[in-house]
Amino acid sequence: MNIFALGLFCMALVLCAIFNISILYALGLGVIIFSLYAKSKKFTWSKIFQLIFSGIKTTKNILIVFMLIGLLTALWRSCGTIPTIICYAADLIHPGIFILMTFFLNCFVSLLTGTSFGTAATIGVICMTMGATAHINPVLIGGAVLSGAYFGDRCSPVSTSALLVSELTGTNIFGNIKKMLQTSLIPFITTSILYFVIGSFSYYTEYSTDMHKLFEQEFNLHWITIIPAAIILILSLFKINVKITMLSSIAFAFFISISVQHTSTIDTIRIMITGYNANSSELAPMLNGGGMISMLKVAAIVCLSSSYIDIFQQTGLLDFIKEFISKLSIKIKSYGGMLITSILAATISCNQTLTIMLTHQLCKKIGNDNKKTAINLEDTAVIIAPLIPWSIAGAVPLASIGAPAESILFAFLLYIIPLWRCIHINKY
Repeated sequence: MNIFALGLFCMALVLCAIFNISILYALGLGVIIFSLYAKSKKFTWSKIFQLIFSGIKTTKNILIVFMLIGLLTALWRSCGTIPTIICYAADLIHPGIFILMTFFLNCFVSLLTGTSFGTAATIGVICMTMGATAHINPVLIGGAVLSGAYFGDRCSPVSTSALLVSELTGTNIFGNIKKMLQTSLIPFITTSILYFVIGSFSYYTEYSTDMHKLFEQEFNLHWITIIPAAIILILSLFKINVKITMLSSIAFAFFISISVQHTSTIDTIRIMITGYNANSSELAPMLNGGGMISMLKVAAIVCLSSSYIDIFQQTGLLDFIKEFISKLSIKIKSYGGMLITSILAATISCNQTLTIMLTHQLCKKIGNDNKKTAINLEDTAVIIAPLIPWSIAGAVPLASIGAPAESILFAFLLYIIPLWRCIHINKY
């Protein structure tokens, strides 16, 4: 019965991926499938609903942060923070080191915003546009953007995946980030060297662009617009609570939007809810987005995914898989077991959130150290999900910049981190 229930759920996920249907339908069907399974195990409907809401309740903090991220990303657009960063960052890119600088810039923006999707939709679009002007291979650009976007998605203090991992494992996000930086140092350097070498031997033509002129049509690119981003960096260094850090940045961005960009209070509030919409058709593809509404889908994914957790735990639905993983991990260590589990989870789940939650659920028995479990999740599930071609974790960022799926092959950082961990499997 348990194999049938899991098979039916996996089939729903695969069909959604094949027919390009929202993953929410499969996740919603999963709630029904696993509830019926619990009912077959003599659980009452009252108990089943209790388990569902208990699972969702565990993610209440991450759901609050999701809404704060929606507010933050909208106001950073409205107040000019993102436009100013993009504008001045564009001046740093030279065709000869274009691929390397694309990687660095996407790392920087993703570290500030904590979102791979938002990074690709802003600086990623800029890099692809400029790369096309210089006739640089879009496959290479896409790979560099994906690597950079998931650098911050993995270890930013405002990253939803990092926050989810810290919530699941009961660990401190800043302690996790410190460890993540250690495990990614050599992979980061190696990735940088690879992009430098590839970029040096790639064909390109010289280009000229005036990003300042383009953005100044709609924004006052004053130095004060950098303050909201600086707040995130400074307060994070002092390990201030993530919610307080984000609220502080939001407050400053709200003030700057009104005082510097001269956006009315009513319009600023509207932008916080529905997102920013640029007046210029040239800026729209780069800047449109953000807002609380933009986070509703990902919040729904987390809610539906988390609703399974207590059902899995109480019914023993995944026990046979857990037992197999425990035996496998004796031979290939806990990291190896988690890596294989995350690949299988990412293959069937088609999104990063469910990959993280399934991997954590299945690998609980193979390690008693929550801090080690957290870093293993960050070095497996978080970065494996975007490498699955049909997963939205990689497909959405690449689609938003107009890069082909083959770009996944050049997202070097996402391969090198697991490889480095496997080589030094007993080090961390």
